[in-house]
Amino acid sequence: MKEYLTLCLPLRREMMTTARLATGGVCAVAGMSYDGGEDCKVCVTESLLLLMRRGFSAASVQFTDCERGICVRVRGTDGSASVALSDEDEIALALLNALAESVTMQEAEGCISFVFGSQE
Repeated sequence: MKEYLTLCLPLRREMMTTARLATGGVCAVAGMSYDGGEDCKVCVTESLLLLMRRGFSAASVQFTDCERGICVRVRGTDGSASVALSDEDEIALALLNALAESVTMQEAEGCISFVFGSQE
């Protein structure tokens, strides 16, 4: 498994552009199509926003290759899942499931991780 990039960032709205740009760069290096890269950027952004709404103040985004193309793990790293899922969060999860090949949400020890793969 080849690791492309691990990005650690504070969960603030102004950092979402940085996360999207980094995601686009990794998708380009991984050879993904334009549409696949756009879907991946939406998934990363929605995952980060979901973590922010749930009470986390920082996150890590890890990009690796896998047999499906690219796998992304987004993990809340500072804080805990102190806020229950809202209707907006349910919509974000539905969007993730629609855009990504497979999405798993794991909660353990106050942390939440989203792992998803590309549809390429």
